[in-house]
Amino acid sequence: MSNATKLIHSIPVDPLTGSISVPIYQTSTFVQEAPGENKGYDYARSNNPTRAVLEKIIADLEGGATGAAFASGLAAIDAVVKLLQSGDEILAVDDIYGGAFRLFTHIYAKFGIKINYVDTTDVANVIDALTPQTKLIWLETPTNPTLKISDIESIAKIAQQNKILLCVDSTFASPALQQPIALGADIVVHSATKYLGGHSDLIAGLVVCKTQELGDQIKFIQNASGAILSPNDSWLVIRGIETLHLRVQQHCRNAQAVAEFLVDHPAIDKVYYPGLKEHHNHHIAAKQQSGFGGIISFTLKEDTELAAKNVVCGTQYFKLAESLGGVKSLLCHPATMTHKSIPAQTRQAAGVADSLIRLSVGLEDVQDLIQDIDIALTKTLQKNRVVAEANAA
Repeated sequence: MSNATKLIHSIPVDPLTGSISVPIYQTSTFVQEAPGENKGYDYARSNNPTRAVLEKIIADLEGGATGAAFASGLAAIDAVVKLLQSGDEILAVDDIYGGAFRLFTHIYAKFGIKINYVDTTDVANVIDALTPQTKLIWLETPTNPTLKISDIESIAKIAQQNKILLCVDSTFASPALQQPIALGADIVVHSATKYLGGHSDLIAGLVVCKTQELGDQIKFIQNASGAILSPNDSWLVIRGIETLHLRVQQHCRNAQAVAEFLVDHPAIDKVYYPGLKEHHNHHIAAKQQSGFGGIISFTLKEDTELAAKNVVCGTQYFKLAESLGGVKSLLCHPATMTHKSIPAQTRQAAGVADSLIRLSVGLEDVQDLIQDIDIALTKTLQKNRVVAEANAA
């Protein structure tokens, strides 16, 4: 069965009514036949039929034993960290989402969980950073925002040999492009706000576990902590999954074309996109992904915050906003937006320069998108030229 067919037919027909659209069970509680006797549901924090369908869909798509849906991507990450205890260590990718950095460093560090940030694009760095206290390896691949690629299969073998959990945040790839559990990961995390939802109209997070035992622990944490996804938002994610395959294909095509255009632009210093052959670990991305995704980052030759702000405020179709993965193109300046909570020195060491701009390439006509970004970049070049001439005078 092809990925496209699997995605579409992972969404069941309602067995009660035959409805081809999953019903939204907008209820807080369920009537019981007798104390402790029910139809599988008692209270909607613990379980809900609409949410249960989504959780099974994502587990099936990722090849896992269980799925759990949360109120946000960060709530999903939070649940995974709660598997640990004081004294444990997390080995995390250095170019990490700012929200995850904030959660790890400012919340869990004070509870005695140590975080070691490492460039995981080189497997040797992972081996060197392991300690007897390392209990979780945390990967993003591709990373946010410099699109670093880590070898999931190789790192999974290291984790298994050392009895360490491996969690992969696969938000940028989605199940349409990457299957971390098949490559050896224990846990997969998604911000379903992004490609799975796909329409910039919800906040959601998902956790998929390789084994039932691990999944039961996450489900216990979900129920005990209470950061559940609502029935309506669960339905919106399900609806988004119906078109995931087609949307992601077009995101990939558009992003490849935009990235190839940016490589030769006179205002650009570096372009970060796994689909470019010169991208570090391009060969690994080609091996473990079926496409290279819709996110591109680049730095300017004038590596200043001001130059970056001129570009991100100068586009028409690329809208300046947080988030990514929707049908409309977005762009942001990570240093002052998504990654502002990371100290400048730490952020820059991971490759997030002051002039770095992240594009979420949408589904518009790609020539319109290229023209849009070209106009903004050209205007920045002209401003720089005027300033230089004025200074010279």
